[in-house]
Amino acid sequence: MNCKEAEKKIPSFLNDELDGRGLAEFVEHIEDCPECMEEVSIQFLVTEGMEQLEQGNNFNLQKALTLKLENADYRIRVNRVLRHTLVALEALVAAAIIAAVIIVSM
Repeated sequence: MNCKEAEKKIPSFLNDELDGRGLAEFVEHIEDCPECMEEVSIQFLVTEGMEQLEQGNNFNLQKALTLKLENADYRIRVNRVLRHTLVALEALVAAAIIAAVIIVSM
């Protein structure tokens, strides 16, 4: 993912609309690109900061952004585990079908 693509996805990230591969690619890019991470921070500050001010809440935006990124990392790891589990289950089903065919053909 390049910077231009990442910048277009920032609003989707902030609204929790990215998932799967798109989320993983976005997070990987911003973790390696200080300019894009700065843009994420700025947009987060504006959107979340305004919302918190309107609600009259006390807030720590840096902590909130850190938590959002940690949550994204967690969702990416869970997604990967689920995909690997699905592949393993598909392999087991295929093996069971092959075994059943062999047993039936005996």
